[in-house]
Amino acid sequence: MNNELTPAGLRVGLSITTVEPALTGGRQDGLGVYSRALLQHLPAAGVEVLPFSFAPPGDKPRLKVGRALPLSFPLATLGDLLLPASVHLSTQAALGRGAAPLDIFHATDYRVVRMDCPVVATLHDALPISHPEWCSARQRKLKNWLQIKAARKAQHVITGSQFSIRELVECFGVDEQRISVVPHGVRAEWFDAPAAEACATTLQQYGLRAGYFLTVGTLQPRKNVDRLLDAYLALPPVLRSARQLVIVGAPGWRSEELVAQIRAAQQRGENVVWLDRLTDDGQLQQLYASAGAFIFPSLHEGFGLPLLEAFASGVPVACSGTTSLPEVAQGAALEFDPLSVGEIGNAMTTLVRDEATRKRCIAAGRRRALELTWDVAARRTVAVYQQVLNR
Repeated sequence: MNNELTPAGLRVGLSITTVEPALTGGRQDGLGVYSRALLQHLPAAGVEVLPFSFAPPGDKPRLKVGRALPLSFPLATLGDLLLPASVHLSTQAALGRGAAPLDIFHATDYRVVRMDCPVVATLHDALPISHPEWCSARQRKLKNWLQIKAARKAQHVITGSQFSIRELVECFGVDEQRISVVPHGVRAEWFDAPAAEACATTLQQYGLRAGYFLTVGTLQPRKNVDRLLDAYLALPPVLRSARQLVIVGAPGWRSEELVAQIRAAQQRGENVVWLDRLTDDGQLQQLYASAGAFIFPSLHEGFGLPLLEAFASGVPVACSGTTSLPEVAQGAALEFDPLSVGEIGNAMTTLVRDEATRKRCIAAGRRRALELTWDVAARRTVAVYQQVLNR
């Protein structure tokens, strides 16, 4: 291995399983946003990026973003279990005969197996172990095992916050010396206000009026949208009449009761709008830009990317004062106890009625977002690659 590699000399394999439309059906979760951002921004940091997916054999011909690794993830994992430690998944086989080998492979999720080059893995949290009540019991054991395996097999681990380091050390037993914090980022286009005509078209499509309360995220228990809904419904009628609550997110695990509560509020004539099928990035940006306040009541986040998107969009933010979110916000958001419906409601009221606080949060949020762009994250990620290779 060349211990004097410069960024321009690095060939990096990047896992983009969570980005590949043939494997995701077009939906993109937080892992997909992260993987796509690295795919787009690492080349500007001076490395050659080769995207790969773990794909079932029948899906390989349909891949559009990158090439398939030689084995599906279940088969590669089985090989890890049954074959000697000297046997590795061959990235060279995927590259083709005569191609220059990879210097490093970056697994952007839990799909980590032995490879013929060093592996860096991004692990965003240890949620299935730290809070099993927020994860499906049917999948919990498998997820725990896969993530623990990923943490131990990778030569180095990247995570998004200092908070997540503590979780990875305590729950997965990862040596803290093998973990680097690389905060996530926000794309440059989020700083550009969308065209007024495009915003108006999107608002009309979904029956929205500018100035609403907005929240974004898959509907699942840890996102705490039920308490946000309760807080909204407890606001004075005049405020609810003037400002809608807009919830953007697909239904997730154990969301049935929340969905029923949303539907019941809508049937009573409350100004609650649920957009469960929004997948267009341009429309999402337009929804942020047209909001009066962004509310993020999550009980647990390894980073909390929606905060940055709201900051960059010039929207005042209120968020939970727990887990990684204060670290990400750095004082740019109003913080509340996510278990207190009253505190959530007070923050919502403050952001739409206190003009001085609104202006302060908007300005501080823009400054914070400028510190955390994907260009910065890509450069920090390349520095981790070099650290691993130069050991």
